[in-house]
Amino acid sequence: MNDFVRDKLTEWGLLEWIETFEEEGVDEESFYSLEDQEIAELIPKVGPRSRFKKRLKLLKKEQNTANPDTADAPAQVIPSPSGTRKRKSDLQGESNQQQSPTKKKRLAKGPGAYSEEIIQADVENIMRCVLKKIPDQGNNLNDFLRRKIHDLKTDKREVVGVFGQTGAGKSSLINAVIGLKKFLPSGSISACTSVSIKVEANMQNSNYEAIIEFITKEEWRDELWFSINFRLEDEEDDSEYRDIDEKLSALYGEDWKEKSDLMDAKYFKEIPEFLLSKEKILTTDKAKDLPEKLIRYTRTKQDNAEDKGTKRWYWPLVKCVTIKVPNADLLKHVTLVDLPGSGDSNKSRDKIWKTVVGSCSTIWIVADINRAASDKEAWDILKDACSYMGNGGQCNQIHFICTKSDPHSDADDTSKAGIRDFILKRNQQAKAKVKQEFNQLNEVKKHFSNESFEHSFKIFTVSSVEFLNPKHLNKEQTEIPKLQEFLQELNDCHKETLNYVSGARGILSLIQGASRRGGSEIKKDVCTILEEKMTDELEKVHKQMEETYQAFEKCLSDGVEKSESYCEKALESVINPRGSGSGFHMTLRSLVTHNGIYKAKTNKNQKKRKQKNLNMALSSYLTESIDEKFKETFPNEINCGPFNGKLNSFSLDTKRMKMDPEYEDVELQLEFLNAEEIKMKKKLIKIIRDRKKKIYSSLMTTVEESMQKCYDDAKGIRGPDLLNNMRETMRKHVHDSKNIMFKNAKKVMLNQLRELRDDILKDLKETMQESIELSLKTDGYSIPDVAEELDMVKNHHEELTGSAEEDQ
Repeated sequence: MNDFVRDKLTEWGLLEWIETFEEEGVDEESFYSLEDQEIAELIPKVGPRSRFKKRLKLLKKEQNTANPDTADAPAQVIPSPSGTRKRKSDLQGESNQQQSPTKKKRLAKGPGAYSEEIIQADVENIMRCVLKKIPDQGNNLNDFLRRKIHDLKTDKREVVGVFGQTGAGKSSLINAVIGLKKFLPSGSISACTSVSIKVEANMQNSNYEAIIEFITKEEWRDELWFSINFRLEDEEDDSEYRDIDEKLSALYGEDWKEKSDLMDAKYFKEIPEFLLSKEKILTTDKAKDLPEKLIRYTRTKQDNAEDKGTKRWYWPLVKCVTIKVPNADLLKHVTLVDLPGSGDSNKSRDKIWKTVVGSCSTIWIVADINRAASDKEAWDILKDACSYMGNGGQCNQIHFICTKSDPHSDADDTSKAGIRDFILKRNQQAKAKVKQEFNQLNEVKKHFSNESFEHSFKIFTVSSVEFLNPKHLNKEQTEIPKLQEFLQELNDCHKETLNYVSGARGILSLIQGASRRGGSEIKKDVCTILEEKMTDELEKVHKQMEETYQAFEKCLSDGVEKSESYCEKALESVINPRGSGSGFHMTLRSLVTHNGIYKAKTNKNQKKRKQKNLNMALSSYLTESIDEKFKETFPNEINCGPFNGKLNSFSLDTKRMKMDPEYEDVELQLEFLNAEEIKMKKKLIKIIRDRKKKIYSSLMTTVEESMQKCYDDAKGIRGPDLLNNMRETMRKHVHDSKNIMFKNAKKVMLNQLRELRDDILKDLKETMQESIELSLKTDGYSIPDVAEELDMVKNHHEELTGSAEEDQ
């Protein structure tokens, strides 16, 4: 077996079949000659076999296209829109000036390379040409077609959030997954615990880039005011105090206390982008050079020899960093985000943290294998973030990744077999312990349905060092290929090209159908049928949404009752916990200054204090009352639809109608309406997914707004008995407002649910009504003939799906 076969199976996500191909002696030549029966024997599973056959078919086509020597090959005959048949070699000989861009020969970069990119580029070119053909004269149909063509392209990305404390091996893991040794050295990405760092593919050029986004000048001014005033009041040995000193010393130097006007432009002359509220972009053509340029924006201290000459460190001003990697196929539609364990006291960084966690479809929790199950910080990260990634987000998978599973000197037997057995046993024990620990996290598990739990939570034991070691032959044992395969599956299920081509096919069907004359009676009949069907289908969706609204109203009423009864107990658990002494006023001052949230920082040789969120504690009975219903109504699982799947089941039945000979004269219009219906439902499901995050968080947000005056009053308290006076101020506020605060939170959530219901029904009705009217009630006298373009896009659609009809 040669490298070609191994590389192709790896590229296509068929790693588990490599050994079978090797045993059967399949090389590059026999690979291209495989027949159906032979493929079935090599790959007995239907799913992987179908994927292999589809990719092999495309690979053969691209090889033929990429081969410039066609003199000895028989001319390929392809259909012409006019009904005649032309040889492909004849078409290639036509003058480039006379032919449409879609007729030009398209060259692949090599066998199997970028097939979807080639198809998408070709269809985009076709649609640009069609757009130019649409007459400039303004009418509803022409304007509609232009809008639909412009709306075809989308850029949806899957986000994988990577959590883990410094030293857990996050950087090495990301390096191994993307295949770049020493690209992100240890400490460069993890040392600054407050900055979110995104890693994604550079699709524009071959450079390595880092895009640095800063917080605003106003935010830094506010942060300076709080830091200096907080420090002047209390210079005790407290984590918040040391955090402030570390932050200001990094930016201004150790003598920052002697400096005046810390907002003076002279301190930012090396980063004018900060003063101009612009992004700073670092670029290099070599992977190893980028981390060196990025050090000052991500590291918290000078811990390497090459850092000694650095005087200023700009991480306190950084909101987030996006690193773009060229030729990273696994990141084409995927973004890896190295995330801090929790949000940040800076509002911009905290907002980004919540937004990114809420957008993650997958979470990777990274911990050293030797203490994975007992790593309290790893589990705390998961518990702190679960509400933002579960009901308040879109996470449908959690992966716990035990790193550094490479051989160690503690193996009893130094032989290869002994080390292998030792590693296998240790990895199995680690997985069992992690699974046992996770099963006890009910607050995390409640965000996932019982049916999907086994699929949602997976454990990996990886060795980045061994995977990147060229002498290590068994890469599968490191389990890095499993993570790569997972990322490839995320790319494959993205279907950006298929969605674009399907949409283009629908639009071209509408244009071609509108260009035909006659059939007014059948159009009228079909229009009536579809409008009646739409009314019935909308009523089904409306009924389900109304039932959901009533259910939430009942749940929230129960939540309000419990909140009013137990809110003062919840308050005491935060502002007066067991064992809190006189020094607790520092924690409480920080909490009220940051609007009810105390974000503890881990310091060297100090036990981490638990994060405190008073808003979450006060709203906990409300959120608990709706958690189960919310999960059922807005599931994160890919195969489940919102509102018990009623939106997914909405259908005008156009797919069946266009197969009926009775409606042959309007087949193209029905093709468009079918594509439009599919696209519309996807758009609405995305809207619901985004809106549901705001709806879920509204309970805590409304409570925070109700508590704002309390926080403002408490942070202004000075003088003796400071701690008790702050506590009494907060107690009085909660006692006086509890009969209003929770009812108001219920009202806000129900209003948002009602608005979502109304907006979805309105958007669904108006969009489909407009599509029906413009496709069946409008005569396209000025519409161009696009039969040729439609035929080519249909061929591309068949290449992508493997059949003439899209599998819905």
